[in-house]
Amino acid sequence: MWDPSSMIIYFYIVMGLLAIWGISQAWLSQANTETIHPFKAFVHLLAFYLSYLLIPVFVFSLYAGFVGYYSIHETIFIVFVSGLLIYARFIEPFFIQVQTTQYKINPDKPLNKPVKIALIADLHIGLFSGHERQLKLIVDKINREQPDLVVVAGDWTYEPENKLVEELAVLKGIQAPVYSVNGNHDEQYPGPPIQQLLATALEQNNVLDIEGQIVDFDEFRLLGVGDLWAGKTDMRYMPDLPQDKPWIILSHNPDTVDMVPKLPTRPLMLSGHTHGGQVELPWLTDYIMKKVSILGHKKGLYQHEHADVFVTVGTGMVGVPFRFRVPPTIDIIELH
Repeated sequence: MWDPSSMIIYFYIVMGLLAIWGISQAWLSQANTETIHPFKAFVHLLAFYLSYLLIPVFVFSLYAGFVGYYSIHETIFIVFVSGLLIYARFIEPFFIQVQTTQYKINPDKPLNKPVKIALIADLHIGLFSGHERQLKLIVDKINREQPDLVVVAGDWTYEPENKLVEELAVLKGIQAPVYSVNGNHDEQYPGPPIQQLLATALEQNNVLDIEGQIVDFDEFRLLGVGDLWAGKTDMRYMPDLPQDKPWIILSHNPDTVDMVPKLPTRPLMLSGHTHGGQVELPWLTDYIMKKVSILGHKKGLYQHEHADVFVTVGTGMVGVPFRFRVPPTIDIIELH
């Protein structure tokens, strides 16, 4: 029953059943997805669900190497590749990190009381990420940090299902006010026209959309700016606004920083968009990043002529259902 010939048969049976399950799940999920390209969504979902085949491949390779069905070189190669893919698909996307950055918002005058901002972006609720398990982890980690406010720098969605209101309900557990702007995937660049669906989901789950609005705090002001690729980033009016406090600017695409006008106090922009590359591979990731950010943003803090910009790597995934060497991150910006 447990001889190599029987194990090979069992392996193919398991693979066949998993493949049938994956295809059916991809088809059913696609039917509920808000997308303008149903076949494209199906193919992406197929990659997401068929990745479960990696688990029996990994286990069988260990067995096949042990009994001599595979050579030692074949075993090492298959175990190594499948193990890396399993890590990138099933482990790192849920290995949510919290990183803290200290920032002096006004070099001439320290704040009377430090302010802690939790920055998240690119949840990409939809095909690959932003499902209940991951969102609960994000909410729990944010609450442990006890921020004064939470800001979401866009790209909430990635061709989400039509139950977005219910999927975002877990965000009601965040124990701080939550402010948000949209990203390019929320604005049809690319993606389906889901602005009204998203607006309803945010409103019903206590998230304030501040695009084009100012939120006044004791020692700084927060300005929400629309997405660059959607053509909503005009900030020429900023010098005419009150300048008695420093500015924090929330905008999805970090390249927007190039449009910030000169102000009396250097503002800080908080952004996402880049995913930090999402999959960090030598040379290839840097080449792809040139198409994502013309100004060369990837992750962390950058200085520009009129403003600084902090880029978070976000928590979700697009393109492929993998994160590798770029774990999802909640950034805590401590203003002093």
